[in-house]
Amino acid sequence: MSRAARLRLFLTGAAVLAAVLIAAADGLPAFGGPDHPYGDRAVEAGLARRAANIVSSVNFDQRAFDTLGEESILFASVLGATMLLRLARDEHRRRPAPARVLPSTRLFGATLLPVALLTGGYLVAHGQLTPGGGFQGGVVLATALHLAYVAADYRVLRRVRPLAVLDVADALSAGAFAALGLIGLAAGAGYLANTLPLGTFGALFSGGLVPVVNAVVGVEVGSGVVVLLARFLDQAVEVVPDRAGARGTDGGEG
Repeated sequence: MSRAARLRLFLTGAAVLAAVLIAAADGLPAFGGPDHPYGDRAVEAGLARRAANIVSSVNFDQRAFDTLGEESILFASVLGATMLLRLARDEHRRRPAPARVLPSTRLFGATLLPVALLTGGYLVAHGQLTPGGGFQGGVVLATALHLAYVAADYRVLRRVRPLAVLDVADALSAGAFAALGLIGLAAGAGYLANTLPLGTFGALFSGGLVPVVNAVVGVEVGSGVVVLLARFLDQAVEVVPDRAGARGTDGGEG
């Protein structure tokens, strides 16, 4: 297909898509109006399931199937990056050189690391009660672990980072989300239907399926981000080419 033909095909598809989007937007309620049917129904459903955080209720209950797709995208992205950045035949690892860190940076990182881990764990554990949840808490947990890299160096991060365990946790938690949907089917409801005991509103174990899915997502996101960053850091710090001009990095400290 010639360049002109590809351009005509693109413009035709873009025009059709633009017309559909304009027609759909024209049917939306006006901004700032009193009619918010989706919000009203989402709040009503969240309170009925005894989930105080309506956002988590939407993510892990009312639209849990959509969230399963989002988590699967993250898992596939981590898997793809891991495959692409694996050690090639024309590359080898070298021992990373120690880094020089300012005493103030070392003190700040060492002090903040346990605080960040605690904050991330809190966000995951209380996702059905307060703002936060598995996605946000998982990122905070992964970021907290990498404060060891900022406060010390890559060698310290390697010692405190159980990469093999996190690889397995990433895969198991991604599969666990899909498996949790079978609970609803076993109870005679729909896939990922919230059929677990709802508990008491405002309690830690309330919301039925919401805290369970939220915790699984927190583990998957935290593990996935750590594994993903590990592959990039490997390339930046450890992996060097076997010969001039081969694939790899220059091995400079990232």
